[in-house]
Amino acid sequence: MRPTRTPNPPPAHPETPALLKPGTAYADAWRRCLDAAPEAFRDERVLNLWGAAWHSDGRTLPATTPVDGTPIAGAPRLDGATAQQAVHAALDQHRAWRHVPLPERRARISATLDALTAHRELLALLLVWEIGKPWRLALADVDRAIDGVRWYVDGIEPMLAGRTPLDGPVSNIASWNYPMSVLVHAALVQALAGDAVIAKTPTDGGVACLTLAMALAARERVPVTLVGGSGRELNQPLVRAPEIGCVSFVGGRATGADVATAVAGLGKRHILEQEGLNTWGIWDFSAWDRLTAVIPKLFDYGKQRCTAYPRFVVQRSLFDAFLDAYLPAVGSVRVGHPLAVADPADPLPELDFGPLINAAKAKELTDQVTEAVERGAVPLYRGRRDDTRFLPGQDASAYVHPVTLLNPPPSSPLHHAEPFGPVDTIVLVDTEAELLAAMNASNGALVATLATDDRATYDRLAPQIRAFKTGHGVPRSRGDRDELFGGFGASWRGAFVGGDLLVRSVTQGPAAERLPGNFPEYQLMP
Repeated sequence: MRPTRTPNPPPAHPETPALLKPGTAYADAWRRCLDAAPEAFRDERVLNLWGAAWHSDGRTLPATTPVDGTPIAGAPRLDGATAQQAVHAALDQHRAWRHVPLPERRARISATLDALTAHRELLALLLVWEIGKPWRLALADVDRAIDGVRWYVDGIEPMLAGRTPLDGPVSNIASWNYPMSVLVHAALVQALAGDAVIAKTPTDGGVACLTLAMALAARERVPVTLVGGSGRELNQPLVRAPEIGCVSFVGGRATGADVATAVAGLGKRHILEQEGLNTWGIWDFSAWDRLTAVIPKLFDYGKQRCTAYPRFVVQRSLFDAFLDAYLPAVGSVRVGHPLAVADPADPLPELDFGPLINAAKAKELTDQVTEAVERGAVPLYRGRRDDTRFLPGQDASAYVHPVTLLNPPPSSPLHHAEPFGPVDTIVLVDTEAELLAAMNASNGALVATLATDDRATYDRLAPQIRAFKTGHGVPRSRGDRDELFGGFGASWRGAFVGGDLLVRSVTQGPAAERLPGNFPEYQLMP
């Protein structure tokens, strides 16, 4: 069988080499940061924020943008002793902030949201350069943070009824892929609930965006601390320190397991969101047009998301129909430089994704694909570069085009782990038992989807899928506002979040309260 590809539409100016959209250079964004928050940016580096003041402590590592490999500001790296000072200062802030009346807290958070809105496009442009998000998705990340926190500001009173802040600040350690809609969102809701907030700058990207957001919050006298450093150096102050009231972690299972071991031994409140292999099952299904329409959307941001779907589990007798629906759709996925245009007046390109987070990750993923094929996986699709979507001569080493593999071997990481990149794997099954086993391959996931025509079949099988959210033929997401979020098995440890659960996870309730979540001693669904 020879896979088919749907040709990409011709560029608007096929004979004109692509150029960088005027006004979108990284140097332009940096100058705007210096103008917007000069207290937080100095020359060519960002500062740390602790003790309600900005500090130039810590050495700054060199960094490059994944977009074209050119230099950008890197994250500062504090030593453990300085980070411990920052944590102690955050405890002092916490003890004062927890007594600030709720109307005042609401007013300060609202003012922060107004400031973020005023700098919306700058925050998005920083996300493009620092973590490679296409413009559409970068704006969406900023907007989800702002709109999500406003929802809490408007409805916080009943969520806090009978509850008090924690005894210490919340320590936030999050991955680089959603600095605004995950990290900044959580931090501002935690502050609204009465807790001081500590955030660790992600090492791999997002430092300037996060610094600008925290600078705007600090101007409104919201008690935020922002520090950067290696996990090894900051594990003691940010996870194990007795001053910390709660640890909120978003990242991979290896690091998450270390954090889980530390907080469990200390009896500390925790929220640990970890990766899982989210799967899309196909069983007794015929609505192929709907599947074709959704496939490109599943490649948003190159599947560098905790709720991405990298695995399709397909009923063998439907495989030919699945390929007819899937291959044209994956062939239409748009990849390129997020700021490249053919004419200065053109709008920024509509892309599904740009680069991966760095060239090292791109090489790692490419090597995994090569190794999987050498060990028996069948390559069904390989995307090709469209030069009209890149600048002439640019470094494109962080870009990986879509790849689809059939039956990755059990020895491959692509068989059992989330690739965090634009690689789909397909597993064929013949029985419902095989379907469920393949969909539960990673001992728990955040989301899953079962596409079947028969509602009774869905209702019977979905409860056996080990995912916190399961969709009937539609993708599930992390959610916003009142939508709850968590995970099963090794994909989640500690309290679940979303809606009022996010507030409950960072506040004290009745003495005998058992929070909904996945804990060593119990699992309680909302």
